[in-house]
Amino acid sequence: MEPRTTSRRNFLALSMGLPLGAALAACGTSGPANPGGGGASGGGGGAAGAKATYWYITGQPQEGIRGNTLKRFNEANPNEKIAATTFQNDAYKTKIKTAIGAGQAPTIIFGWGGGTLRSYVQAGQVEDLTSWFDSTPQVKDRLFDSAFGAATIDGKIYAMPCEAVQPIILYYDKRAFEKIGAQPPESWGDIMDLVPKFNAKGIAPFSLGGQSRWTNMMWLEFLFDRIGGPEVFQAVFDGEKDAWSNPASIDGLTKVQELVKANGFIKGFSSITADSNADQALLYTGKAAMMLHGGWTYGGMAQDGGDFVSGGNLGYMNFPPVEGGKGDPSNTVGNPGQYLSISSKATPEAKEIAKKYFATAILNDAEIKEWIDTGSVPIVKGVESQYATVKDAAWQQFLYGIASNAKTFAQSWDQALSPTAAEVLLDNIAKLFQLSISPQQFADNMNAVIGK
Repeated sequence: MEPRTTSRRNFLALSMGLPLGAALAACGTSGPANPGGGGASGGGGGAAGAKATYWYITGQPQEGIRGNTLKRFNEANPNEKIAATTFQNDAYKTKIKTAIGAGQAPTIIFGWGGGTLRSYVQAGQVEDLTSWFDSTPQVKDRLFDSAFGAATIDGKIYAMPCEAVQPIILYYDKRAFEKIGAQPPESWGDIMDLVPKFNAKGIAPFSLGGQSRWTNMMWLEFLFDRIGGPEVFQAVFDGEKDAWSNPASIDGLTKVQELVKANGFIKGFSSITADSNADQALLYTGKAAMMLHGGWTYGGMAQDGGDFVSGGNLGYMNFPPVEGGKGDPSNTVGNPGQYLSISSKATPEAKEIAKKYFATAILNDAEIKEWIDTGSVPIVKGVESQYATVKDAAWQQFLYGIASNAKTFAQSWDQALSPTAAEVLLDNIAKLFQLSISPQQFADNMNAVIGK
C-alpha cells in the first residue's frame, strides 16, 4: 500500500503508532500468518513448548517490533513460550470477536481499550488486572498515567497499555501567519479572530477532510474538554442519561457551528477526504493556514510536502483553551496507547506467563529503542533523552511532552463508544458540520443511543 493513501481510519483500526517517515496500514492477505520468532500456527495453535497464545495485527514496522519482543521473551523463557498468530486487520476483528464469543480467545488479546474492552468486561471474557498492577507497581509506575484511562472500566484495570501514543495536534503554516502578521492562537477567541484575517488574504483558516467525518470529531473532542473538562464525555462513556445535553456539550456544538458559519474551514470541506491526504496537502501547499489532525500526519507531510517540514515551515501546538472553560489546557485526545488483555478462559499457567510477558518484555529497554527508532513515542516515562539523537528530535520531544504531561489523554470517541453508538455519532457530526441539524438536535439524537 502506498504510504500517502493511508488514513487515520486505517491507523485507528490498527491502533498502531505510525512512524514519521511512512504511513502504514495492514496490507496483504486477510488470513493468519506466522510472525518471526513467535512460533505461531494458524488459529492460535501452539508451537513446540508453547503454553500461552497471542494474536495480533500485521503491518510493518509495528509487526516486526511485536515479533522481536516475543522472540526475546521466548528465548529467555524456553519453558514458558508464547505462540503468536498474526492477522490482517479486518480478519483479526472477525476472528477475535468469534473466538471471544465462543470462549476460545488466545491467552493475550490485542485491542484498543474503550468500548470494545467494555464489551469484553461485561461478557466476563477478560481478567481484572487491578490487583496485579497494585502488586507490581514497577510496571504501572513507568507508564504514562494517561494511558490507563482506556484500559479502565468502572474503576478497574482490564488491560496492559503498550506501544506508542498518537495525540491530535493543531498544525499551522508559519508562512501563512507571516502573511497576515499574526501569531498562532492562544485561545478560542484568537481562533475566531484569525478567521476573517486569513479569509481576507485568500487563505482558508483551516483545512478539513470533512467527508471522512472522524476528522470533524476531533474539533468536538477538544471543545468539550476545554469547555467542561474530561468529565463531560466521561458521563457519555459511563452511560449517564442525557449526558450529551450537558451545557458544556451544547456550548461546544454551538461554537463549532459558529466556526463553520464564519467560513473557518476550506470551501467544500464536506467533499474532501482525509483518506487521500488531501487535507494535508492543503496545508503544506499554502492553501490553508491550520489543520487539526493526528500525530501520524507529520510523516506524510514530511514525505510529500517538499521542504514544508524540512524547511522549518510547519508549526505545531496543543489545542488552545476556551475562555472561561474548565478543562486543563494540558489535556489531549487521540490514541493514548494500544492494549493487551488476558482471557479469563485461559489456564492459570497461561495467565501467569502472560503477566510475566507484560512485566518483563512489553516496553523493556530493547522494545523502547525499536519504537523510538521508527519515529514513535512509546508510553514510557523518563526516556526523553533518547529522542535527542533521532532525525526528528524536536517533533518526538514535542509528542512526548504532550503525552507525558497530559492530565487526561482521552481516547477518540468512535473508539471509546460501542460500534452502534459510534456510527450514529459520526453520522450526526457530519450533519452538524453541514449545518443540517442544530446543537440540540445533535444532543437529542446522541442521547437516544447512550449505552447502546
